[in-house]
Amino acid sequence: MSKNFYSNISQKYRERGGGDLSEQEVDAYLKARMPATFAAVSAVLKEVSARIRVSIHTVLDLGAGPGTGLLAARGIFPEIEKWTLVERNEGMIKKGKELIEGGWTRADLQSYSPSAHDLVLFAYSFGELDGQIDLLKKAWEAAQVLVIVEPGTPRGFANILKARDHLIEWGGKMIAPCPAMKPCPMPNNQWCHFSVRLERTKEHRQLKGGQLGWEDEKFSYVAFGKESVEMAKARIIGHPQKQSGNLILPLCTEEGLLEKRISKKEQALYKQSRKAKWGDPIIF
Repeated sequence: MSKNFYSNISQKYRERGGGDLSEQEVDAYLKARMPATFAAVSAVLKEVSARIRVSIHTVLDLGAGPGTGLLAARGIFPEIEKWTLVERNEGMIKKGKELIEGGWTRADLQSYSPSAHDLVLFAYSFGELDGQIDLLKKAWEAAQVLVIVEPGTPRGFANILKARDHLIEWGGKMIAPCPAMKPCPMPNNQWCHFSVRLERTKEHRQLKGGQLGWEDEKFSYVAFGKESVEMAKARIIGHPQKQSGNLILPLCTEEGLLEKRISKKEQALYKQSRKAKWGDPIIF
């Protein structure tokens, strides 16, 4: 299969929800995208799990695809015992049933009414909706914890920002990634996103036309809960830079965006911070 084949089915899936994809096309799409989606959602849920006090026994995966979000959640929350996976594409459901037994519902999210679950998840599906805010409101009312993960693009971040504003308005409590419930300080020409690195198989490289044995999946996200948690004091929002005895961390803080410069002379703080990565919360 060629890179153009993958690009064509990716566009078709985004535009039409995958309703007319062949079995071969579904296979190719999942092989090319599922590893990256799984890695991004896992990274987000790992951060969420470190902050919440709620036990996650039930999961609602909205726009589930083949169940990638639930698979990631089960790797982070081993106490999960019940789930509902909502997907409209028959091909995705068929493949998903090979991975996950039970809990499947074929439905269009535009008309779906969620029931109560501990964790409600939009894993790369929120941006595909027309009636975003109506479903977001229903999802929020059904959730103890609501997590939205989108591509780390200007459009993906715009969707995250829209959801963030509404969830704050509805009384949601920020879990991650933001250090404050204030208006987002990101300038209009920038977007908040993070990155996770994953290995590529030979087939994966062929499908995407890449030569490297790895890829960086960029993503934007937001997580809200009904209960207050201890939020990060600051979060690294870009690659840390090392410059002649200094470590420079681009941060989002309670006071807004800033660059924190840490000298090697500040031995304890430098040692604490030198292994920090893009996306990490910072405590100092």
